[in-house]
Amino acid sequence: MRARLSLAAAIAALAFPASAAAAGPTPFGKLSCVAQEGVRYCPGSVATRVPTFDGVPLDVNVALPADQSTNLPLAVLSHGYGGHKLGFADMKPFAQRGYAVLTISARGFGDSCGSPSSRVADPVGCAKGWIHLDDTRYEVRDVQTLAGILADEGIADPQRVGAFGGSYGGGVSLALAALKDRIMLPDGSYAPWTSPGGKPMRLAGAAPYIPWSNLVSALMPNGHALDYTVVDPQTDLQPTGVDKQSFVAGLFASGEASGYYAPPGVDPGADLTTWFARVNAGEPYDGDPAVDAIKDELYRHHSAYAIDDSEAPAPTFIANGWTDDLFPVDEALRFYNRTRARHPGTPIALMALDFGHQRGQNKAADTARFMQHVYDWFDRYVKGDPRVATLQGVEALTETCPAGAPSGGPFDASSWVALHPGEVRGRFATPQTVVSAGGDPSISRAVDPIAGDGACAQTASADEAGTANFRLPAATGTGYTLLGSPTVVANLTTVGAFPELATRLWDVAPDGQQTLVARGTYRPVLDGRQVFQLHPGGWQFAAGHVAKLQLLGRDVPYARASNGTFTITVSDLELRLPVHDRPSKRGQVLAPAAPVLPAGSQPAPGVRTKKAARRR
Repeated sequence: MRARLSLAAAIAALAFPASAAAAGPTPFGKLSCVAQEGVRYCPGSVATRVPTFDGVPLDVNVALPADQSTNLPLAVLSHGYGGHKLGFADMKPFAQRGYAVLTISARGFGDSCGSPSSRVADPVGCAKGWIHLDDTRYEVRDVQTLAGILADEGIADPQRVGAFGGSYGGGVSLALAALKDRIMLPDGSYAPWTSPGGKPMRLAGAAPYIPWSNLVSALMPNGHALDYTVVDPQTDLQPTGVDKQSFVAGLFASGEASGYYAPPGVDPGADLTTWFARVNAGEPYDGDPAVDAIKDELYRHHSAYAIDDSEAPAPTFIANGWTDDLFPVDEALRFYNRTRARHPGTPIALMALDFGHQRGQNKAADTARFMQHVYDWFDRYVKGDPRVATLQGVEALTETCPAGAPSGGPFDASSWVALHPGEVRGRFATPQTVVSAGGDPSISRAVDPIAGDGACAQTASADEAGTANFRLPAATGTGYTLLGSPTVVANLTTVGAFPELATRLWDVAPDGQQTLVARGTYRPVLDGRQVFQLHPGGWQFAAGHVAKLQLLGRDVPYARASNGTFTITVSDLELRLPVHDRPSKRGQVLAPAAPVLPAGSQPAPGVRTKKAARRR
């Protein structure tokens, strides 16, 4: 969960030698501040660690504006998985804008008991200072505790706290937004967020980027959630999905090498070694109490979506990447749709672009645009300046190839639904069969986020043995722009054990080479008519290019292959591509068909059902 995006590179700031110490507050009563490049930098060390609520010593840095202001808006910046506290280059832009800035090595990483030397320096405090995987009761509360100390010292305004972070830090930031003015206690109950000195605390705004909202669906998606519904948590949790094996294995190894895992069997809420071994063993998952316990723990205590939403979240700006195969855009959409449905007056904005974890391209111009939105969001909601204009609704920048080509857009809309007013679709009656061992391993390797060739990898487009393939007519005129989740409605008949579908949407160029546009995994449950989606994509299909849907029984090494052997017969399939183009009477772009709503599901705000369409 460590972001590839380097904020230090994005803001192009380098630290220079510090000048003489500047007068002013001493954060946490321990840190010495020095004047540096127009701000005051207060770096921490093992010797100046701050005990959190349960005594675990945390390594921190603080940066402050150059003047001697107090009661400042506070920006908390959180790092990615396997990392440690962010430094001067990332902190300086916020301090220059008038914020007190706090960065923390999350418990179990860096010198917050992550390194062997830091544990030796305080064996008592670090005895249980292991990684809790962004547990709302631990890592999130750590941030709240340290922010409260700065408020008690008069450095930070207790009502103007902002959270910003990516990947692992995005998970913390989104959870802080969902809690807003509450903490989660070790037993899972809630209490008001107050500083150690008793001051009421509040998160005034958040800007999580490439976060997850449900850690279960992010790491083992079952493909049952739909971007046009308010997702019921049980939709994400049952059936158990397909492990993103290349990512999960890499993340586990990264944390094991750079951090401190709890000994197996010691802490049921942080037993990463046991969890990894069980998930990696594969099916059967459903019906196994150990698997149910893992999913319940990861959802209830490590996912912002599980936090009680009877109270509106803080104003939240979320950004996720089309080409991020770890935490794709639907992780933001889940939180975005529910917030708009249940708290329509709460400011929330969404940005989708080609950045993040692998296969994200993280283009400098796009990253700079994203960071400007972050600064504006903080100035408006954390600093509290109503004059600052912020992103409203949704903004998208498309993936483009070859690598480095300028992104398409920006495309702005009032909502996710308004981003794609048109639809390109096709229907395919002839049955095709997917087999569990089908597909070309070399193509799967080329598009793997870890071992592959990047977002612009090209492969031959010939049909792979044992897969099902469905091609729309070639794009005409100026083509069309996919901005949303490709949707599949089809009859499925399965034979065998533990079936799974890997899904890919390709752009097939006139020369026969294809580029991956979107992907996903789906765990079928019952035979019959079913609807499922690929993760959202942003891509221009140029004239002469063909959109091809491919269904496979495996996508190794990205997704874990099933322990079972099976076949899936696919018939009467309909493919729907949501596009930014408006419907045309003579063109390929049609008015969107009424969405297929599973029984009991709630449509997201702005979604037109069949009944609504008839009324109009």
